[in-house]
Amino acid sequence: MSFLARIDECNRWAPGDFTAFVVDGERLGMARIEFARALCELDDQAFVLESAGLRWAGAPNGFDARTDAMHRLCSELIARGLISHQHGEQYPVTAGRREDARFLIDRACAPYFGVRAFGQHINGFVRRPGGIMMWIARRSADRRVYPNHLDNMVAGGLPWGIALRENLRKECAEEAGMPAELANRAIAVGAITYCRASKRGLKPDVMYCYDLELPVDFEPCCQDGEVAGFELLPIEQVAEIVRDTDAFKLNCNLVIIDFLVRHGVLTPEHPDYLEIVQRLRSLA
Repeated sequence: MSFLARIDECNRWAPGDFTAFVVDGERLGMARIEFARALCELDDQAFVLESAGLRWAGAPNGFDARTDAMHRLCSELIARGLISHQHGEQYPVTAGRREDARFLIDRACAPYFGVRAFGQHINGFVRRPGGIMMWIARRSADRRVYPNHLDNMVAGGLPWGIALRENLRKECAEEAGMPAELANRAIAVGAITYCRASKRGLKPDVMYCYDLELPVDFEPCCQDGEVAGFELLPIEQVAEIVRDTDAFKLNCNLVIIDFLVRHGVLTPEHPDYLEIVQRLRSLA
C-alpha cells in the first residue's frame, strides 16, 4: 500500500449513486438514490425526487420545527428498517460552517442524508532522545464501528451545543483520563476533509486536528470503555503501520499522515508529497 492509497480509501464514492438533498433550494447533503426513492414513497408525501435532487418539500419553517420533524422522520425510518439506529447526539445540518446549521439530525442518521459531520482528533506525542513517540489507542471490541482497530489517542464527534475547546476537554477526560489543564495545551493545527461512501450513505466529513505534546510521565487511561488500551510507539513505526496495514480506523490514517508531513517525517523528497498534501483537504 501507500500513503496515497490511504487517502483514496477515505475518498471512495460514486457520484452517480447519489442525489443532492435539498431544503429551500439549498443543497445540504447527498442521499443514495435508492434511499431517496424510499423517502418519496412515504405516506405523507413530504419528499419529492426532482432533477435538482431529493427535495424535502414538507420541511416546516424554523430551526426547532425542522429539527423536531427530522427526529420524528428518523424514528419512523428506523421502524420501517430504512435506518439502523439513532446515536443520541445531535449534529448540525449545514451547507458550510458548523455554526450555520439549518437544523439538527442524529449523528447516526447523518450519513443517510449525506450531511457533513464534524469531529476532533488529537495527536498525542512525546519527544525522546531517539525521536518522536506517538500514543496510539486501540478501540474496544464492543465498538459498533471499527472494533479492535487502532485510533488516534483521542478522537470524537463534535455534537451541537458545545464549543470546540470544551468538547476537546471532555473527550480527553473520557478517552484518556486527561486533566483539563493538560488538554488545554492541545494546539489546533488545521482541518482534514474527506468524502467516503459507507453502508449508511455518504460521509463528507471534517476533522479538526490538534497536536498535544505530552509529559514523558503521562500515560493515558480510558474512562468510558471506548478504548481497550494505549501503546507508545516510535513515529517511524506508526508511519509503517499506516502505510502497510489496515490496522487503523480509516480516517485516523489521514490525521497521522498530516502529522508526518508537518513534523518532517514525510518530506518533499517523497514522490507523492505534493499530491498527499493537496488531497488531505479536498472539501466535498
